[in-house]
Order: sequence, then C-alpha cells, then structure tokens
Amino acid sequence: MILRKTAAAEQNNCRLDDAIATLCAGISKSEARRIIDRGGCTVNVALVRVASRGVKAGDVIEIGVMEAGRFQELHLPPEALLYEDAELIAVNKPAGINSQRTPYQLKGTLEYWVTEYFKAQGNSEPARVVHRLDRGTSGTMLFPKNRQGAARLSKQFQDGLIDKLYLALVTGCPEQEHWTVDAPIGKVASARYGVIEGGKASQTEFRTVASSGDISLVEARPLTGRTHQIRVHLASVGLPICGDTTYGGISAGRMMLHCSSMTFRNSKMVEITAFAPLAGEFDELESVGLRKS
Repeated sequence: MILRKTAAAEQNNCRLDDAIATLCAGISKSEARRIIDRGGCTVNVALVRVASRGVKAGDVIEIGVMEAGRFQELHLPPEALLYEDAELIAVNKPAGINSQRTPYQLKGTLEYWVTEYFKAQGNSEPARVVHRLDRGTSGTMLFPKNRQGAARLSKQFQDGLIDKLYLALVTGCPEQEHWTVDAPIGKVASARYGVIEGGKASQTEFRTVASSGDISLVEARPLTGRTHQIRVHLASVGLPICGDTTYGGISAGRMMLHCSSMTFRNSKMVEITAFAPLAGEFDELESVGLRKS
C-alpha cells in the first residue's frame, strides 16, 4: 500500500520519521525509520533514506507500507557472482527477491546489492537494470558497470542476440520431447497476462528434460521477451509451473522457474555463458522420481 501525505504547518521543521508518524495513523516512529531505511519513502518524488531529514510544510511524502514479514535483507555468498569483467557482472538471483527497487523498497533488492558491490570496488556507477527476472524466479542476471556496457548489453537484448535458457518444474507430462509455443501475449488483469488475440507476438521453444508422469522438468528458451512469457506459454498448454499459483500451478515452496544460463558477447566480442547452478527446492528433484528423457 502506498500512502501519500502532504506536510502541514504542524510538521514544518520536523524530522522525517516524526512527520510520518504524525501524518500516518498506525505507523510508529520506529516503523517509519524502517520504511525510510529500506528505501520505501520519497519526499517531493525524490527517494530519501535519512530519517533525520527536515520536512517543510507543503512537502509531499509518499511511503510504501509493506505487508508484515515481506522485507528481508539480501546477503549473497561469493559463489553468487557468476562472471565479471571490466564492463559487467553476472549474478545468481535468489527466488523471492526483487530484481529492482519498488515503491516499497530499495534495500533488500538485487539492484541495491549490485550498487553496494560496485561501491566496494570503487565504482560510483549505479546498478542499471537492463533486464528482469520475476520475484519468484531465480537464476542468471546481468548488470553493466557503466553506460557503455549498458548500451552494449541493451542492444544485444533488443536484437535477440542473448540466448536465455530456463528450467521449469511443471505439473503434467508433455506429449513431445521438443515443441514450440508461438502465441501472442497481452495483459488480462492487474499483474496477470495471457494468450490473447491482438497480443504481442511471443515465441518459446521447449524441451522435456525429465518426467515422472505427474511432474516434469522442462527446458525453456524464450525467443522473445514478453512479461511472464514462459509462465503464460506453459500454462496455455496445460503445464503450469509448480508454485506459480497466478497461472494455475500447484502449491510449492517457491515458483519453480530458474534462469540457468545466459550467453552473450562481451566488449571484445567473445562469447560468454554465465551459468547459475540449481539450488534449494530444485535439489530435491530426485525425490519426485523424475526420469531423464
């Protein structure tokens, strides 16, 4: 929930955390400080992360009130850094973490972690998010270190020159080992997409990796970059991803979708593959008796 308040004369020259506590019923000063610290507060549209900042009458304060227990700090092990050169890094994003800042938070997102990593290297450039993974999806993400790298990487994504390979655990058994879904995707509701007439052209190649009859491990290679593309295309053929309740998937500890690798060309035009190993719930695939195709 986003709350928008305008500071009145009573809040003139107050600290920001005090102003929020007096303007917003149910938000204590300590909770206001937590919201400010995680990057969920703006004053006159500008992000503010200093609780003691002074407020003037007429200032427009917006705060993102997150559901209890949603926020978590992001601490990544050294092996999460999959690749690094002078122009970019590749990071293994955990499931349940936002790729980039939201109106509710900056701290705790992968964007914030990368910015802090750059700072530790003496690089004052911000983390530029040139592509995204859904919050529930884990795996490989690429972050340029500078403007030139961002332009080069964005052009490769735009021209379809980056090969993206995903693994998904789905309910059901595909009828074929190899198949392609070529179906237009469009928005059908808030935060929900579907195959619809008049949608944007979308194409995904699939391969069955293993199957138990009830649950299958599927490899997906999206040839276009539509929002929720793999999730929508799998659901459209009766193979919803486990844990993806938005599109009819069975309940699971997380959404079982993982970007296992991205192949791109670096600044010297050398082809590089950044590979993110499976972890967590995917480690338990043998427990469901999956058979390799």
